Amino acid sequence: MANYGFVIDNRTCIGCHACTVACKSEHDVPIGVNRTHVKYIEKGSYPDSTREFSVHRCNHCEDAPCTTICPTTALFTRADGIVDFDDERCIGCKSCMQACPYDALYIDPNKGTAAKCNYCAHRVENSYEPACVIVCPTESIVSGDLDDPSSKISEIVSTQNTTVRKPESGTIPNVYYIEASEEMLDPAATDVTGYGMWTDQAFGVGHFAKYAESRLDEADTQSMIVQLALEKKARKSAPRDQAIIRDVMERLADESGSAKRSYDQPSKGVLWGWEVSAYIWTKGIASGTYVVAVLAMLSGMVEMSDDLWAMTLGVGIAFLALTGLLLVIDLDRPDRFLYVILRPNWDSWLVKGAYVLSGYGGILALSIGVLLLDLDRSFIVYLAIAGVPLALLTGVYTAWLLGQAKGRSWSEDTLLPAKFLIETLLIGAAVFFPMALMDPLAILVGTVILTGILVHDNRLVVKPQMEPLL
Repeated sequence: MANYGFVIDNRTCIGCHACTVACKSEHDVPIGVNRTHVKYIEKGSYPDSTREFSVHRCNHCEDAPCTTICPTTALFTRADGIVDFDDERCIGCKSCMQACPYDALYIDPNKGTAAKCNYCAHRVENSYEPACVIVCPTESIVSGDLDDPSSKISEIVSTQNTTVRKPESGTIPNVYYIEASEEMLDPAATDVTGYGMWTDQAFGVGHFAKYAESRLDEADTQSMIVQLALEKKARKSAPRDQAIIRDVMERLADESGSAKRSYDQPSKGVLWGWEVSAYIWTKGIASGTYVVAVLAMLSGMVEMSDDLWAMTLGVGIAFLALTGLLLVIDLDRPDRFLYVILRPNWDSWLVKGAYVLSGYGGILALSIGVLLLDLDRSFIVYLAIAGVPLALLTGVYTAWLLGQAKGRSWSEDTLLPAKFLIETLLIGAAVFFPMALMDPLAILVGTVILTGILVHDNRLVVKPQMEPLL
């Protein structure tokens, strides 16, 4: 079977954006998002300065992390090696965008579903080449079967010195570059020259299209304001102030020789925001409180009365329900949230987590039923045999989900499961013992711990999403 890929020849690419336009026309891609785009960087300083450009798109990886993390198999690898998508199955969870090391996916603002380059699969099936290949005026984009020794692309890859983006990610990308500089392929090697309305999707495109009207006037004009203020200050200020400003400007000039990213597709911003941070916290409360209560009972630290059981189970079921609500709210297609259960991809920890949450919720419901029906309280202990492992999985499974997000630094933290386990137990102690003791000091300490963990969870979720991917 075929194994399709691309070669991008930077020796002949003129940066004309014909590929971007052709792709947009072929697939009716909305404004503000791209399936293929041209990245520009500038190196050196005048008069020894250069501008380079290169085409970026989905790499159609042989071990594509986006297909692994997708909970509904909306993203899948075809038999011919093309990584394709089915927007009828997508729930808009944005996990694929966190998993892709190449920032190749986006949320279609018209559909609320993920999309990307699909190698013009509809054209390939009819023996046509992708639209970007046909339109390129210098034939700098070569497509074909990498496993066919007689194909042009196979010959180029075997005879030319080619490189790929982020080989260390282990995805085995099928897009090869000829004479692409390290600064072009490494997102951390270039500085972004500035931000504005059209450089950041957070101002109203892609996933953030629903906020477009309210954010239209929020484009960052800070750089322009600072520059005008400095110039005005330099003209009117005292000699000492002028010297300080001159020193700042000289430092900026010294840094001008480093590679700069002068044109790129808009940044996608923070895709998992407060909803995900809060969900980690609420499920920690739901699971940790129950685990600590059972451990305290078994160790003899606390005698579990009916009232204390009722409070413990009530907190568990209430915060578990809030966890589910937050997960649904975070989806760009919340109307499809049941697809996680009904159309599962069992490789995804989003699916495994959904079933863990459901199982743990069932244990809590049965335990509450024991109290309401005034059954023998030993049934609660028996239910805990399954309840404690499910509660611990509820608290920890997000670590393995983040581990599948190969595009972010979460995947590099091998201690993340242990950290989530400790956090779950700490949250549980901060909620359970104030309830059991009803002591003002314990309530105060518990509140401080819970607040600190909420802040930490927000930082844990947001900070890696600020790292450059392109």
